[in-house]
Amino acid sequence: MRGIAAREKRYVEVISRTDEEGRVTPLVVVWSDGRRYDIDRVLDRRRACSLKTGGTGVRYTVSVGGRSTYLFFEGPRWFVEAKVADLPD
Repeated sequence: MRGIAAREKRYVEVISRTDEEGRVTPLVVVWSDGRRYDIDRVLDRRRACSLKTGGTGVRYTVSVGGRSTYLFFEGPRWFVEAKVADLPD
């Protein structure tokens, strides 16, 4: 059996676009070590809490490399629910 992945709130750099209506669209997530992850699509955006790490703001459901994940805008910063370790069952 696989363990449960613990999560932590990790603030990240995000390159985004803001349109004339004020809508923010994230385009690229930049990890602290410089790795860049292009966002294929924004699938959903809504006000929501992170149930795994705490915090609230606008939760973006995004597709990165064909996989769906959450990206949170907790103005003025962005964060992800980063995997930190595998815990035994």
